[in-house]
Amino acid sequence: MAKVFAELTPAHQEFIQKQQLFFVATAPLMADGHINLSPKGLDAFRILSPTRVAYLDLTGSGNETSAHVIENRRITVMFCSFDRQPLILRLYGEGTVVLPHEDQWGNMKALFPTTVGTRQILIIDIHRVQTSCGYGVPLYDYQGQRPTLPAWAEKKGPDGLAQYQVEKGSVSIDGLMTPIGELNPTPPGATTE
Repeated sequence: MAKVFAELTPAHQEFIQKQQLFFVATAPLMADGHINLSPKGLDAFRILSPTRVAYLDLTGSGNETSAHVIENRRITVMFCSFDRQPLILRLYGEGTVVLPHEDQWGNMKALFPTTVGTRQILIIDIHRVQTSCGYGVPLYDYQGQRPTLPAWAEKKGPDGLAQYQVEKGSVSIDGLMTPIGELNPTPPGATTE
C-alpha cells in the first residue's frame, strides 16, 4: 500500500542512489496540453537534501519539461525497482530551471560528471514523497548505460549542439516558450523584419 512522507528518509536516499534510471513527468496548465514523461539515466540525479534534488538535463529532441516547469513549476520524479526488492518511489515537487549563464550554474554543475550535451539543470523542491509496492513491475537486469547520446553530442560539437538546442528546445509542442527560447527569441535561420 502507498505511504506518504514529507521528505526523503535515509532508506529512500539509499534506494535512489542505487537506481540507474528515473522518470520525469510534467504537464502544462492547458486542459488539452500534452503530458510529458521522460526516462533519464547517465548518472544525472543528485540528492541535495531530504527536500531538494536536482538532475542534469541533456540535449534532447524537445524541451517539454523545461517549458512546463517555467509555466507552473509542477514536476514529478519516479524511481522504480527492477530487481528482487520491489518499490516505486515518487517525488512530487516544484522545479526550477538553471541555465549555464546563471550564477548558480557553477556550483550545481560541479555536482555532476562532465557530460557532453549538457543543456540545463533542474532543481526540485519536494513537498511529497510517496512509495508504493511495485509488485507489478517486471524484473530486469541492468547491462549498462547507452553510449549513444554522449557520442551524438560529441559529434555535433559545441556550435552544433548550441544550434540544435535553440532549434529543438525553444518552444514546447503546445507552444510554450522555454528558458532557452527566451534567451534566443529568433532561432537560427529565422528572419526578422
